[in-house]
Amino acid sequence: MSTAVSTVLIALVAVLTPLSALAVWAEREIGDTDGYVSAMAPLAADPTVRGAVADRIADEVIRQVDVGPFTGGVRDLVRDAVLSFAGTPAYATAWNTVNRAAHTAVEQALTSEDGDAASIDLAPVIEQVKRELITDGVPFADQIPVADITITVVESRRLGAARAAFDDLQAAGLWLPVGTLLLAVVAVPLARRRLPALAALGLAVAVGGLLLRLVVAVGRALTLGDLPADVDRAAAGAVFDALTATLRLASWCLVGVGLALAITAWWAGRGQGLAEALPYASGRRRAR
Repeated sequence: MSTAVSTVLIALVAVLTPLSALAVWAEREIGDTDGYVSAMAPLAADPTVRGAVADRIADEVIRQVDVGPFTGGVRDLVRDAVLSFAGTPAYATAWNTVNRAAHTAVEQALTSEDGDAASIDLAPVIEQVKRELITDGVPFADQIPVADITITVVESRRLGAARAAFDDLQAAGLWLPVGTLLLAVVAVPLARRRLPALAALGLAVAVGGLLLRLVVAVGRALTLGDLPADVDRAAAGAVFDALTATLRLASWCLVGVGLALAITAWWAGRGQGLAEALPYASGRRRAR
């Protein structure tokens, strides 16, 4: 009976392991401003995101500023100025600033019914670019609007379906991984043969890691497949990858640790079996 209970607990560990990783991610990264800013910080150097920001600013400037026959030239100047600024430490600082301000909107989009999109205000970036263009004597630069230019970082019509699960995971927080660890600790002593149970537990952890990787891959496909036509797919993919980087790392760590535990337990059990078999074989030889 106890072995059957151990088997059930080990199976639960395989299911709860990816959920535990998602719960920690939801609370400590998406739900925490510093964690969110740290996750988004590498995108300041991502060429795809830089290009999307430059295109968004240039297009909006041309839309709001009447430059007459100079439209193409002014757009190129603005875009080049944004890309030039994007290579400076000041841009990285501005990027972190706008993402810190945007965190509340992103979390709200994921946890409430107030909309299916969240954007970041590019005002700090535009203000710096505008100063540089004015300094360079670019015509119409002083007319560039600083406010009301944003870029979308989260947008999907399917967000509503994921909100309930996200809320539950965020509420579970560290309790879910702690509970999963307790199940793992209890499962092995309950088994009649502990080393095989330990090997099975390692495989369960590895399977949980693969399930987590599958969840991230499916989530990426659904998110990018549901984007509006005016959202840059490559930039959105870079944002998704940045926000889920810790989950991908965690998935491979779980697979590695689980397999290492399973192989070690199997090898120890094999050695134990040989040790038990040797005295039996020796006794048979003496009997002959």
